[in-house]
Amino acid sequence: MDEQEFFASVAARTGLGREEAADLTRATLQAIAQRLSEGTVRDLMTGLPDGLDGEVRAVKGRPSRRVGLEEIEEKVSERTGLRRDEVHSGFRAVLATLREAVPEDTYEKVVGQLPGQFRDLVAEEPG
Repeated sequence: MDEQEFFASVAARTGLGREEAADLTRATLQAIAQRLSEGTVRDLMTGLPDGLDGEVRAVKGRPSRRVGLEEIEEKVSERTGLRRDEVHSGFRAVLATLREAVPEDTYEKVVGQLPGQFRDLVAEEPG
């Protein structure tokens, strides 16, 4: 899967346009990366399509697990100009697409390090 296919998958799952899906994907990957250990971020970078790995690489600092999902959705909403419900379904779409794009062990590491509210999004994904 390349970067454009990743965006197309998120767009199809959310009903957003490709540009909106691309913005949402970038912001979501950064939000996820901020909650991961450095080793898992490195693993994620190697599994992501070229172009998207840079979104994760740009995240620096210690994992931030204290901020809740609603606060993250609000920040992504402000950054992208999308409504909160669009961001919520977008988070779910990005995680579902990530499951298809990266090796299974990398995906499991990523999801395993996310706070419970993020993991609950995986359970919400139909199919």
